[in-house]
Amino acid sequence: MTQEKLRVDADELIRSLQSGPGRPVPFLACLDSGWETIAGAGTVGPLQGVTADHLAYVSYTSGSTGRPKGVCVTHRGVVRLVKQTDFARFDADEVFLQLAPVAFDASTLEIWGPLLNGARLVVFPPGTPSLAELGEAIQRHGITTLWLTAGLFHQMIDEQPASLKNVRQLLAGGDVLSAPHVARALDNLNGTRLINGYGPTENTTFTCCHRISSPLPANRSIPIGRPIANTQVYILDEHLQPVPIGIPGELYAGGDGLARSYLNRPELTAEKFVSHPISDEPGARLYRTGDRARWLSDGTIEFLGRIDRQVKIRGFRIELEETETVLSQHPAAKEAVVIAREDQPGEKRLVAYLLATRQPAPSPAELRQYLLQ
Repeated sequence: MTQEKLRVDADELIRSLQSGPGRPVPFLACLDSGWETIAGAGTVGPLQGVTADHLAYVSYTSGSTGRPKGVCVTHRGVVRLVKQTDFARFDADEVFLQLAPVAFDASTLEIWGPLLNGARLVVFPPGTPSLAELGEAIQRHGITTLWLTAGLFHQMIDEQPASLKNVRQLLAGGDVLSAPHVARALDNLNGTRLINGYGPTENTTFTCCHRISSPLPANRSIPIGRPIANTQVYILDEHLQPVPIGIPGELYAGGDGLARSYLNRPELTAEKFVSHPISDEPGARLYRTGDRARWLSDGTIEFLGRIDRQVKIRGFRIELEETETVLSQHPAAKEAVVIAREDQPGEKRLVAYLLATRQPAPSPAELRQYLLQ
């Protein structure tokens, strides 16, 4: 992202912070060049009159045209995630590991879960750890509550299951959990509460959670469970009407975790954050997740996949069109198609097919370097 684009987004962020009751005045500083400004600032927090509806942060997710979407999350959404909730215990005796990058919305759970409940927060050093390093850190610091993406969960169960034995609460998700890996975890981690967590960034990290127990349902995926506290979930048809139990529809989410909007994207905000078709509350909205799901007879929800072409790999949302757009701009490319393949369970990857305008066609190494640039 260019400095000019960052400046525009920063200006919009200030306007967002200044809106609403109290009109707080933010202090904005560039951390890599503004140390003198920071050193001369007062030690008293500059924001006064902040309410639950003020902006807490902007988290960027991928966009289908290569333009990231900034999700504006309020303080209410963060508090709703980790205070007086029901999907996990947030007590002062818990020890959390902050492993996710701060730009990834899972860090909201990892950071504010302990800090808003008097628990202990262990911050993992920068960089991507090996499985052995992660396992050693979990044991050394006595981590009791841990969040792992589905891909990392699968790898840890394969390679480092013993390091998870003292974890009291293991939350995994961001993608479909492998039933064989879950079964292995249930067999090996007798004292661990295993939780499948589901939710888009637009509804502050988690929308639904499911505590997994034996025996696992036969010939069915791991459910994503029920909505967490202060959250509403609906499965609707194309006419925004609720579907019966067992019938697939699109999952809509609402409640206190709902984001305010997309930053600088009013058209997209209007498309994705729609008027609540069932509630009589003025201004009530729902977020269209784009996920297909259905109610099961026990009251839990089963995730069935995406309605559009968005996929999740190792917990990160990826728009296939975004990669196709960049690949098609290569000088030797006429057309490009990208798909997600999972030739081995739990090993999902992107595969691109390119129709070249010249021979020899560009090599995979050349195309990877082009994408990196």
